[in-house]
Amino acid sequence: MARIGFVGLGNMGGPMARNLLKAGHQVAGFDLVPAALDAFAAAGGTPAGSAAEAARGAAFVVTMLPAGRHVKDAWLGAGGMAAASDAGAVLIDCSTIDVATAREVAAAAGRPMLDAPVSGGTMGAEAGTLTFMVGGPEEAFARAQPILAAMGRSIVHCGGAGAGQAAKVCNNMMLAANMIVTAEAFVLAEKLGLTHQALFDVASKSSGQSWALTSYCPVPGPVPNSPANRDYRPGFAAALMHKDLGLSQEAAASAGATTPLGAQALALYTRFVEAGNGEVDFSGIIRMLRGG
Repeated sequence: MARIGFVGLGNMGGPMARNLLKAGHQVAGFDLVPAALDAFAAAGGTPAGSAAEAARGAAFVVTMLPAGRHVKDAWLGAGGMAAASDAGAVLIDCSTIDVATAREVAAAAGRPMLDAPVSGGTMGAEAGTLTFMVGGPEEAFARAQPILAAMGRSIVHCGGAGAGQAAKVCNNMMLAANMIVTAEAFVLAEKLGLTHQALFDVASKSSGQSWALTSYCPVPGPVPNSPANRDYRPGFAAALMHKDLGLSQEAAASAGATTPLGAQALALYTRFVEAGNGEVDFSGIIRMLRGG
């Protein structure tokens, strides 16, 4: 079993670290929020006094942080994690950040580093069924696979540094647009007198089928585990989807790509979040589309 440092023990990082502990790994963790560190300790983890302390002596060091500036500061700045880590350690950032920062940090870390953002939300983090989209050196990816497998079900090497982040923003841009049009279809069905179940039964077996429909249906009933059945408690918060859509549009601008539906999805989620719905599951946008 491996010795692992884990920094960022929040809604995603906390359950991910617990799954590493369940797999028998020795995990030293750090978080700025005392309650998160206490929960980690209660699960059998070893609390560290700082990010650098969590990284020191570990064979693998994992971060799950809010944004690119936090990742850069943790590894290269005041957090001092890259310098504190062993020369042979594999560094793994599971945060969702911009491609440029992922590549900058990987180039400056002085250690083999993977960008490995995830898909699956808090439910996937708890269940250990996340999808990892990984960028970075093949040798480091091969070494990290057993660690990632303790936290996820699907692990895909997407290419060099930044490729994991590129895959994540493309995937979530598709998901956001798909959820919006799925919600629009249910709103239209309501106005046409069609029941939620009838539309689901048809679309889930026809050309309108999608993950947004069959795994995360935006209305209560057809998919019992979807957030719609618990008043749209996340899940995957709308504020996080809004962030990812912003990253997708930054990437599109820098790459010279035209993404009109991605841009429209960002505009709609901006309205939804600015109306005070940032902590609502992203499928809750159906409420705004109903005009409520």
